Amino acid sequence: MTCSQEQLITLTGTSPRRQKLQRVEFRVSQADSHPSSHPLGPFWNLGLEDGALWNHLQHVWDRQHNPILRGNTTGMMRKSKAKLQLQTEDKCIYDCTSQKCSFSHKYNINSFPEQMQTFVKSMHCREYPILINQPSMCRKKNGSNGLDSPMLIIAIKSQVGNFQNRQAIRETWGRSGLVKGESLKKSGLVRTVFLLGRQDSSTGPHPDLKNLLELENQKYRDILQWDFRDTFFNLTLKDLVFWNWLQRYCPTAAFVFKGDDDVFVRTDALIDYLHKQIEEHNMWRSYTNETNLDLFVGDVINNAMPRRDPSTKYYIPESFYKGVYPPYAGGGGVVYSSSLALRLKEVSERVRLFPIDDVYLGMCLHRLGLSPSHHPGFLTFDLPESDRGNPCAYRSVLLVHRRSPKEMLTLWKQLQHLPAQC
Repeated sequence: MTCSQEQLITLTGTSPRRQKLQRVEFRVSQADSHPSSHPLGPFWNLGLEDGALWNHLQHVWDRQHNPILRGNTTGMMRKSKAKLQLQTEDKCIYDCTSQKCSFSHKYNINSFPEQMQTFVKSMHCREYPILINQPSMCRKKNGSNGLDSPMLIIAIKSQVGNFQNRQAIRETWGRSGLVKGESLKKSGLVRTVFLLGRQDSSTGPHPDLKNLLELENQKYRDILQWDFRDTFFNLTLKDLVFWNWLQRYCPTAAFVFKGDDDVFVRTDALIDYLHKQIEEHNMWRSYTNETNLDLFVGDVINNAMPRRDPSTKYYIPESFYKGVYPPYAGGGGVVYSSSLALRLKEVSERVRLFPIDDVYLGMCLHRLGLSPSHHPGFLTFDLPESDRGNPCAYRSVLLVHRRSPKEMLTLWKQLQHLPAQC
């Protein structure tokens, strides 16, 4: 079966519906006490980009969810024809099991690198069976049916073979339990989970680690694994399936840290920071009656362009995507409120999957009418090399990227006994 790709009637000059921006900016100084900047316009071309697959597919969904088109009472025959076309395109993008549907000649995915071809063939698929679950992660340990309310869920994207990384995180900054803030005045309940896909022969030669993973899970009960291939381009799927898990099994959590398994986080400082955000939000709510705290913080990258060098793992062909990226937080770790996570889950159903997970989160935020907030404590490009061995240099840091398991253990020990002069 071949997908019909007739050119749709385009609606120019119409941007996606925007929601009210919340006051969530991290205040570094008095001069910075203003809301995050509102996105000025869509980051992709509103015109139909025949030569860029993602733009075209997103444009189809933009038309489908456009409230102006839905409310238009004129031109009903043209609208019905467009709706039929939308349904045809959506249904024949790719079947998640057979993958028999193909694009017409103007979308020659055979010209894409193999990894991109594989992504395109399954980018319509968003739901996968869970292989290892932790349904009781946020339930009270006293046997009651009530839910604990963690202040922070630490969700780490890992791979089956990265045992050492996970263990180093468990023994240092990612310990589950009650964590005291750096000031020792406040604390927060922390729960840590590791997000895994499936390793098989299609992702390269791997030793059979299934039994070891089962033993690890029996001991720590912190593994979440889904039945999709664990590849770089499938990292976006880990966000989607985690949001589903969060909504079902841990809906009372306050915040989420989402990161890679090679970052180091000063969790005690992060707990203090989150308490401060709650206090500021409560003060702001008394004036605005806003209930949700739409916090999304990290190392924000603005006006980034897709990498066009085929030798990089971030390579995005121009025939797949045209345009700049929206503002996004990159480099291995972000913090966002759980209430925003559920809104991201909802809006992601209207944003086509993108193979770079950090960029995709930026796309979903943009669709909500929000921008990520920059925090100077997220050092995604690390400290200057001369400072990396100095524990005092980490006093203003929330996250550094990257650290090996051995470096995590060493740094953790050093930070427990900072010199008084720091």
